[in-house]
Amino acid sequence: MQETRRQILEILRDRSEATVDDIVLDLEAMRGSITSVTVRHHLAKLQDEDMVAEAQMRHRSSPGRPQHIYALTERGLAQFPNNYPDLAKNLLKQIKATLPSQQVNVIIEGVADTMADDVDISDCKTFRERLDKVVEYLNQHGYEAKWDSRDDGFVLTTTNCPYHQLAQDDQTLCQMDMRLISQMLGVVPRLLSRISDGDENCAYLIPNPN
Repeated sequence: MQETRRQILEILRDRSEATVDDIVLDLEAMRGSITSVTVRHHLAKLQDEDMVAEAQMRHRSSPGRPQHIYALTERGLAQFPNNYPDLAKNLLKQIKATLPSQQVNVIIEGVADTMADDVDISDCKTFRERLDKVVEYLNQHGYEAKWDSRDDGFVLTTTNCPYHQLAQDDQTLCQMDMRLISQMLGVVPRLLSRISDGDENCAYLIPNPN
């Protein structure tokens, strides 16, 4: 990766969120003079690669124009070493070893329901708008999702599994994804394919609610 972009990712990781001015100041401390125009160029490239989220507006407490705030996406955070996969794997292993399968399912469904609560679909007037909102959420969390229409409904496809290392040995999280999609859409999907089964993607048939 280009060095300046790597440094911007590091700044956003350390700060959690930052303005262009913040990034310029930190980069100048690392490497000398750099312009805000150059920083914005690199931020745009990182957004194209889904490593930096769409900028959010923050209003100043003092007079002045609102500022754009930048933060890392899940894919951006994944550029740095972490122990999340091993932690998640061992937590799941201990939960399944300690609790009956029915209670494990309740926990997994609860996690999916909590995640679904993060998606605000109150402004969606049509089911297609709801699909767009769901795809947006999934892409923000590393699924690389899209949807297409067909005669008997819609097909939601994800070409990346954020839990691929876990799902290879245990498909519990695949069940969580099914629950998540069902809760977000308000329609129970039918599984067509699954990455953990060796397929190229995870695909779900969404019946037309109309």
